[in-house]
This record gives sequence, structure tokens and C-alpha cells, in this order.
Amino acid sequence: MNWLKETAAKVDFSGAAYVEGVHEQGFFQSGYRNKQEKLLFDEHTRFGIASGAKIFTAVAIAKLVEQGKLTFSKRLRDCLAMEFPNFHSDITIHHLLTHTSGMPDYFEEEEMDDFEALWEQLPMYRVRSGSDFLSLFQEKPMKFLPGDRFYYNNAAFIVLGLVVEELSGDSFAAFVQKHIFDSAGMTDAGYFSFDKLPGNTAIGYIKEEDGYRSNIYALPVKGGADGGVYVSVIDMARFWDALFQHKLLAAEITEKLLHPHMEVDKESAYGYGIWMKKSANKIKKYYVIGFDPGVSFHSAYYPEAGQKVVVSSNHDSGPYYIVQDIEKHWG
Repeated sequence: MNWLKETAAKVDFSGAAYVEGVHEQGFFQSGYRNKQEKLLFDEHTRFGIASGAKIFTAVAIAKLVEQGKLTFSKRLRDCLAMEFPNFHSDITIHHLLTHTSGMPDYFEEEEMDDFEALWEQLPMYRVRSGSDFLSLFQEKPMKFLPGDRFYYNNAAFIVLGLVVEELSGDSFAAFVQKHIFDSAGMTDAGYFSFDKLPGNTAIGYIKEEDGYRSNIYALPVKGGADGGVYVSVIDMARFWDALFQHKLLAAEITEKLLHPHMEVDKESAYGYGIWMKKSANKIKKYYVIGFDPGVSFHSAYYPEAGQKVVVSSNHDSGPYYIVQDIEKHWG
């Protein structure tokens, strides 16, 4: 896959790309997982994937539905004992999964443009679980009525993680490990703390005028239901296989997860924790994306060819252009 070198150099790509399927199979890397030590990436290097992890939260919820502990139409107030005084009583699990709940977010892009400034209110080193986020949104007012429109919402997935914990009796990370990572053979994946990262993990870097700094003070110390898990590119390919081969969920539940519940625009739709690109009334690809300071991620599954693409970076950007180049290469 050396034909990606030109694009990688042009966009200052630092990370790894993995392609598996009929059109192409291979691995590409550019840059370093540790710039100071000049350590390279490999197929098992762990990357933070930011909101790319929302698909795991959606699968965890779907697993509870499959187990008979939950329904997608169940109201939030009937799932959690904790109080959300200003939340509408009709918010359902479906609304939370499709970003249509109308509930407030912990980071409002309309009001803030610096994600790092969020941790002036709540030190990032104290954020290790979903409940640690509650003070940032629990008592805020609704933005709109449930089901009224699509509005991307990270806090909704924090709440979904709390539902998983309430109904399963496990921590969110333990539930995902057991029912997704272990079942899919994702041996590199995990919700790791910044202060306890395992070996072969990419350090996230934020570009500044005089070079790069790590993102250790820019994100919560541990990821959760809204994002922040670590996976390798090979892990993500294994996830796609497990999902579409019904190793994680029964076919009927998988179909609900992958249904285009919300039409975002003429070409894009959103299911449960997953994006879709449409063409001629067919789903051309399913994909997940993630962006954080020092993190960018794009992975897709192309149903007609059974092709998988995973591009992970420890810079703020780059994967979109690499995926674009791969799709052009396929013609």
C-alpha cells in the first residue's frame, strides 16, 4: 500500500491504515507512535478512537435488549434511578442512540470551541467513569423535544453507559470487554487510563507553532461510553467481521442497529451509534468516525464487497484523506 505515501506526506498523516477484502489487503504506516523515541506503528498498535467507540456502546445496549433486560422504546426515567430534573419524561433509549433526545450535552459546540477548556470546570484527571460527567449536564435544560431533530450528543452516550451499568451490574468497561472485545477476538482493545497505558500504544499529539505536545492534559484520564477506547487496526477489522457475521448479536437485533433511523442529509444516515453513506437508495458503506485533540479515526465496512477499512491517527486529522484515497484507488 505504498501508493498512500504521497497523500500521507501531503496531509502530515501519522498513524496506520489497514485494508482487508476483495479489492485490496494490506497495512500502511506513516510517522511515529512515540515521536521522542521514534517508535513505529504496527498492526497491533493501540490507538484512541474518540467517538468511533460509540458503536460499542450501541452494541452493548443492543445486547441488553437481546437479553430481555431492555427495549429500544423504553423511557430513560424507567431505566435509571438517578434524577435528571429538567429532562423530558418521554426520552427513550432510541432517542439517546440516534442523537434525537433533545437533552443537553456536556460540551456544547454552539457555546464553546475549545474542548480543553472544559477541564477548567472539572479536572480531567478526576474523570474516570460516566458518573463523573454528570455535574456537567445533569441539571441543564432541554434543547428541544425528544424526536424533534438530529443533534449530535456525547452526553446521551454517557447516559447509555450508565444504563448498561445499572441493568447489567457490571462496570461499562467490563461489560464491553466480555460481550464485544472477547467475543470478537479484539485482543488489543480496552478502556485504558492515561496513567496506565499498556505497551505499543500510540501517544496522541497536538500540533503547535513550535512542534507537538502530547494530549495527556486535553482528554479525560479514562474513556467511556461516549468515546476514548483504545483499539488496534486489526481489532477494528475483527469487530466488523463479528458484527456482520452475527457473533455479537442475533441477526434481528443487528438489523435494528444498522437500520438508517435518521436521515441526516441526502447521502448520509445514522443508525444506532453508526453512520451510513447511501447511493441510489442502497447503503454504500457503514462507518464510524472519531475526533479528539491528538486523535482522529475513520473505519468503514462496504457491504457489497465485504471490504473493511480502518485508519487510525495520533494527530488531529488525516484519516479522512487516507480513506478517500483508498476509495479512489478502488475506482
